[in-house]
Amino acid sequence: MNIKQAKEDIKNAVSAYLTKDQFGNYVIPVERQRPVFLMGAPGIGKTAIMEQIAQELQIGLISYSMTHHTRQSALGLPFIVRKNYGGEEYSVSEYTMSEIIAAIYDLMEVTGLREGILFLDEINCVSETLAPSMLQFLQYKTFGRHSVPGGWIVVTAGNPPEYNNSVREFDIVTWDRLKRIDVEADYEVWKEYAYVKGVHPAITTYLDIRKDDFYKIETTVDGKSFVTARGWSDLSDMVKLYEQQADMMNRMAALGMATGTDLASANNSLLTARVQLASLSDQQESVRRTLCMLLGYDPDSYPEICPIPEFDMIRLEGMDLEQDTVKAIGNNQTLIAQRTSEKGNTNDQIAARSRMIDEGDQKLTIEMQRLYQEVQDKKAAYEAAQTGFAAAQLSRDAAERQYQLGLLSQVQYIGTQISYYQKKAEKESANLNLLQAMENYDWGVLGFAAVE
Repeated sequence: MNIKQAKEDIKNAVSAYLTKDQFGNYVIPVERQRPVFLMGAPGIGKTAIMEQIAQELQIGLISYSMTHHTRQSALGLPFIVRKNYGGEEYSVSEYTMSEIIAAIYDLMEVTGLREGILFLDEINCVSETLAPSMLQFLQYKTFGRHSVPGGWIVVTAGNPPEYNNSVREFDIVTWDRLKRIDVEADYEVWKEYAYVKGVHPAITTYLDIRKDDFYKIETTVDGKSFVTARGWSDLSDMVKLYEQQADMMNRMAALGMATGTDLASANNSLLTARVQLASLSDQQESVRRTLCMLLGYDPDSYPEICPIPEFDMIRLEGMDLEQDTVKAIGNNQTLIAQRTSEKGNTNDQIAARSRMIDEGDQKLTIEMQRLYQEVQDKKAAYEAAQTGFAAAQLSRDAAERQYQLGLLSQVQYIGTQISYYQKKAEKESANLNLLQAMENYDWGVLGFAAVE
């Protein structure tokens, strides 16, 4: 189903779970309230519809991504208490309240809302230490010894395994405790949302003509590229910000408050954004045809291309250059062929073969070192991009407050918005580069590194 239909299903489920009898008790007991599990690609709007449902039902919303949680943060930290049993005193382990459940109580205190939705995203990507506790939570709504407050409905979400390498396949027992809803991208539904949110008309006009470009991922010899509903919204924001900046500069120039250089710079930024949008169709078409030819498809065909998975930082913990190099040497077909070739009949032939094997091992060792270093370099670049993006977020939030208080000009405000989106793009690009470097390293371990 599409995201609009999914929203209605979830809204109906939440309303049903919040229904009370004449005595003020919930008609469906907590232990029988099956959490909804929303399965859909990244950027499709899962979090957005939860915010809409909470607003429409006038209830609270707490949202968490489970990939950011360890067992300790989700269940609470242990501490020792002294208890008396049968006249003897013992040390007993207790646990602090879960960070997630504490957040619900905090929201209840601040807003006065006694009912709400606890939205847990990416629950099929939880860490190995936390996974055993999820089954208990899904049925009894408890983390450790602390329960989700009555009146709070659990809704969960996750990405399909083809989108995320960290996905853990649920067993039948777990699925039996969930109400699963599969969501697919639907441009016509998103278009309704786009009109309400004021998405730039250039975006919707383009997508009206090229609906197949709405949601796709493509891989070429130059790397991977993708676009989601979230990406189109971000592009719309960038185009509108550049338009506002150019308009402001034009007015300031008319009043003698901006130089010709300032005006040219603003108009150039706007022109660049428009050119990027106008050329997007040709770029994507070229990438699609190239990919089809590389994979043996008819260039005029349109095979389904799935989105790229998010990089899992846990993969870096499993890297061991020394052991991985040994595996790479053992798996490499070129080196295997050299080791199993004829030894020769003379001492010179035997020595030459031995040198060839040693040289091959050395070349592959050097190549694995290069691939390993590339991963480390891309990791450092990704962390730097994350830091830059976090700083841009703080600057944008501060600019929002200052602008609302009249302490910041519109030009300065727009500048911080543009910087935010630039840093966001840099972070996403660095993430893709790190993923590509990690995949190259993994392929090397599997025996596909070049030794020529």
